[in-house]
Amino acid sequence: MDLTDLRAFARIADLKSVSAAARALNMPKSSVSRSLARLEAVVGTALVERSNRHVRLTDAGALLHPHALRIMNDVDEAETALGGFVGVPRGTLRVSAPLSYVHALIAPMLPAFLASYPEVRVVLDLNHRNVDMIAQEIDVAIRMGSLVDSGLVARRLPSLEMWLCASPSYLKARGTPTSVADLAGHDFMDRIDGTTEWTFDTPGRGKEHIAIYPRAVCPEPAVGLVMLMGGAGIGRLPRFMAEKAIAAGELVRVLPQAKPDTTEVNALYPSHRSLSAKVRVFIDALAAHLGGKKPR
Repeated sequence: MDLTDLRAFARIADLKSVSAAARALNMPKSSVSRSLARLEAVVGTALVERSNRHVRLTDAGALLHPHALRIMNDVDEAETALGGFVGVPRGTLRVSAPLSYVHALIAPMLPAFLASYPEVRVVLDLNHRNVDMIAQEIDVAIRMGSLVDSGLVARRLPSLEMWLCASPSYLKARGTPTSVADLAGHDFMDRIDGTTEWTFDTPGRGKEHIAIYPRAVCPEPAVGLVMLMGGAGIGRLPRFMAEKAIAAGELVRVLPQAKPDTTEVNALYPSHRSLSAKVRVFIDALAAHLGGKKPR
């Protein structure tokens, strides 16, 4: 099997279109079609079924697809490892991170990063959920919260301060808590669906805990911000997001005397990509950017 033909098939299978695969590979559509025909001749059976608008994998194509992805991934890793060896980061870098984190903290550093590494191409996957990084070809995932044992390599990034907030209208209707005990009976918004414990460090009282069961659950802070401004209850937001809404009068910080809780942030990547120059320089650049910006 020719690697060019295999790559063309993999893109056709991913994008369900010969035209889209040609655009992604920056190849003429006729060349991609010929690659598919050659590969089908080698394996001795049709790999896709084509209609006017869609491409569907045959049983043989569905069987070959994951093998093709693995082969292409190994080839890409060999190329990037060699690139790292000679000090030239290159290739496509796929980064998975929550929308709010990308918008506020990653996007501002990307123009300078791309200018510094002209042979690196960045593809963002706006996702807060854990993903199969191998199957989805993700190079780096930025995740907030405590880590589970995943077999991935983790590099700590600056933690985020989490501020307790609510809208002025909600607090006018339900009352403004002045102590942790006052939180009882309020409506809460949280990113976890289920009973969880919030911890506060208040002057003169030390660590205080309250178990909450959220009335609204939203794992994406950018969406939670809108809900809280609309009066959905009391919830926690990253400081970099809460400060702007508070300054605009759209939110009020609740229990400001309590020491802010923090959320752990990590950059995750598969161990076999540890020598990849594009992964190394991206994480280094992001850590340097956040260190100077001091995200809170």
